[in-house]
Amino acid sequence: MKALLTGGTGFVGRALRSRLLARGVDVTIATRDPERARLALNSGTPGLPIEPTSASFVGWDGQSQLDLRGFDVVVHLAGEPVVGVRYTSATKKQIRTSRIESAESLVRSIIAAGPTGPKRLLSASGVGYYGAVPGERSLDESAPPGDDFLARVCVDWEAAVVKTGELGVKTASLRFGVILARTGGALEVMARPFRCFVGGPLGDGEQVLSWIHLDDLLSGVELLIDKPELEGPFNFTAPEAVTNQEFSETLGRVLHRPALVRTPAFALRALFGEGAEPILKGQRAVPRRLLEAGLTFRYPALEPALRACLLP
Repeated sequence: MKALLTGGTGFVGRALRSRLLARGVDVTIATRDPERARLALNSGTPGLPIEPTSASFVGWDGQSQLDLRGFDVVVHLAGEPVVGVRYTSATKKQIRTSRIESAESLVRSIIAAGPTGPKRLLSASGVGYYGAVPGERSLDESAPPGDDFLARVCVDWEAAVVKTGELGVKTASLRFGVILARTGGALEVMARPFRCFVGGPLGDGEQVLSWIHLDDLLSGVELLIDKPELEGPFNFTAPEAVTNQEFSETLGRVLHRPALVRTPAFALRALFGEGAEPILKGQRAVPRRLLEAGLTFRYPALEPALRACLLP
């Protein structure tokens, strides 16, 4: 199998690259600076074993056309960060461009490749698709989209890749929750104040956090690669979402630290502006379609997942 991976130098991309190479997949990374990526990635991924073989690299600016002839699958993970940043007009434009325009570029590349091109396209999205949904209401993949900035980005992002369906290409959108891992990602940042004894809930702590362990995310991606008949959106979240309060208390318990220093909402809004809303609001996204497809979660509950990430 031959796979093209965008965002292959990022947090999820590096881990997926390692997983695919270990399976014997021929992986090509599309990146702005192939030589820099080659030097960085082939020196080894922190926290992961050295791959048995190296990936190939091709230059791509996120907008130009790629030669996708001979590829079986494309996994599109490229995109600017959306959490923990201030939403200026320039930032919003970068977020949209890095996701939607790059997806449209891949669609054009798939069209140009014709019958010799990929027959499978997996594209990242996010549970921000649903907008902020307070309370206990569970959201599976049939739930309608929200109407805030991130929800609109996700809607347009997913709409862009669906266009390849007209060519007989099987597409799936991966709606990621907060990804937990031993190295890198959100947990590394979230654990920092707890290690310094100043951790605690954000805002009122009632917002729901839909999360997933990186190992389960990678297994879900492999499942969708192996079952190309599975199309449409998939929530990449653990079965047991928690409130921010519950997450903070569990994280403190695992690290043997208190979870008493609450960060008020006004402080986060002063720091991030509109960009604070994804932190202060959430949604209870459930992985109905992954479970129906047969994925067995290694980490369905939060505390074992945090222990696997944070303890020796």
